[in-house]
Amino acid sequence: MPNANSSLSRRSLLAGGNALKIGLFGANCSSGRAVTKVPERWSGTWADNLRLARMADEAGIDFMLPIGRWKGYGGDTDYQEATLETITWATGLLQATRRITVFGTVHAPLFHPIIAAKQMVTADHIGEGRFGLNIVVGWNEGEFEMFGVEQRDHANRYDYAQEWIDAIKRIWSDPEQFDFDGTFIKLKSVRAKPKPYGGTQPVIMNAGASPVGRAFAVRNCDAFFMQSSRVSVEETAQRVATVKAEAAALGRQIGVFTVGVITCRPTMKEAEDYHHHVVVDQADWAAVDQLLALRNITRDTVPLEEFLRQRSQFAHGNSGVPIIGDPDHIAGQLIELSRAGLTGIAVSLVNYADELPYFRAEVLPRLERAGLRVPV
Repeated sequence: MPNANSSLSRRSLLAGGNALKIGLFGANCSSGRAVTKVPERWSGTWADNLRLARMADEAGIDFMLPIGRWKGYGGDTDYQEATLETITWATGLLQATRRITVFGTVHAPLFHPIIAAKQMVTADHIGEGRFGLNIVVGWNEGEFEMFGVEQRDHANRYDYAQEWIDAIKRIWSDPEQFDFDGTFIKLKSVRAKPKPYGGTQPVIMNAGASPVGRAFAVRNCDAFFMQSSRVSVEETAQRVATVKAEAAALGRQIGVFTVGVITCRPTMKEAEDYHHHVVVDQADWAAVDQLLALRNITRDTVPLEEFLRQRSQFAHGNSGVPIIGDPDHIAGQLIELSRAGLTGIAVSLVNYADELPYFRAEVLPRLERAGLRVPV
């Protein structure tokens, strides 16, 4: 199997280019990641996704990252109820674009590795090496019940994922027929052609938040998604340094990314007013409460102060750091995250296609002048 780090020299997302990679996160879902009732919220339809992908490709956006969602969260908006399956979604967008990397978000316990490997290789050839894999182990019990699949305990989820990714990588690389005899996965006389595009392998990312999940990512992946601190840039820098040091101890390099929710308007007041309108005045609180309940966070399970803090955090950023302001402020915040050592950020917008042109016109040139982005 080719060395994962050396193969990335031919994978544009992590090979040179923009010092701060910028992606769009969650566009395959209705409402995107904004838990809001505003009428302009994202539709998530194929037509809007296709329009957005072409717009992002032309703007020089580095990647699109979908959410692997099988069942929505209800509320007044049926939040994330309508979603596009991510490998199929990525394949269609790769055919319609030229530069951008498009990920599939794949639940390892729900996708047989031979089928998944073949699907992803097909997408990779269509995109000429621009497909990426975001591997997830799953947490939503209701989604697993839909499939008739029993969710494993936390540690065993990653034990299974380790066998799954080992099988995937071998399917992608082994030129000969092989058997795979794991504890969970047993494959016999496996043959798989073609291999991924250009003799390399797709970029693999993971966002495991627990120590077990982070260790899995550091051991197996090219990119790791972590939450930035909502307290200080210094705390974010410390988190990034820890992940990179853990990878270096294994003789590996890893890109470290974060997620953010951007509200950019011509003035700070306009941005703050709109953000408040979306996530306070028009928040879909019923959907927020359902999101929290699935994580066992309710008024009955945690102290009221903690419940209200979590409730506000999910409404304001849905686990991503909120970045709110005028173009100078937005660019400044992104520059600070880059200085903290982050490789990139996946951002969400209330309406991706409506808001991306202004972000492109006003924020990206500021990042170019700061040396973090290369003009398209």
